[in-house]
Amino acid sequence: MDNGRKTIKGFQDLEVYHRLYEAMLITLKEIVPKLPKEEQFDLKDQMRRCCKSAPALVSEGFAKRYQKKNWKKYIEDATGECNEMIHHLSVCKDIYYDFVDIEICLKLISEYDISCKQLSALKSTWINYHSND
Repeated sequence: MDNGRKTIKGFQDLEVYHRLYEAMLITLKEIVPKLPKEEQFDLKDQMRRCCKSAPALVSEGFAKRYQKKNWKKYIEDATGECNEMIHHLSVCKDIYYDFVDIEICLKLISEYDISCKQLSALKSTWINYHSND
C-alpha cells in the first residue's frame, strides 16, 4: 500500500536534511558575507560553523539510525544547532539591520524553526518505527 511517503534509503531522502542544507546555502551566501568586518572572528565564524553543523549532524547520525541512543543524540545536537542559528539570525536582524536583509533573516528563522519541529518528529517517529525491529 502506498501511503504517499517517499522511501528513505539515505540521509538525502530526508526533507529536513534538504531544508537545513538550503538554509546553510542562503546563510553562507546572503547573510555571513554582509556582516560588518568587526564580526569576522565572532558572529561570522560562529554562523559559518553552526549552519554547516545541522545538516552534517543529520547526515552523520543517519549512519547510526538503528542505534536508538546515538540517533537521538545526533538529532538533539542538530536541533541545538538550529536553535543557535535562530539566535544568531535574531542578532543579525536586530543589530545589523543596516547590513543584512531582514526578510531573509526572518525567512531563515522560520526555516530553522520548522527544522526543529521536523527533527523532533523524526526522532520520535524513527524510534517508534524501529522499536519493533
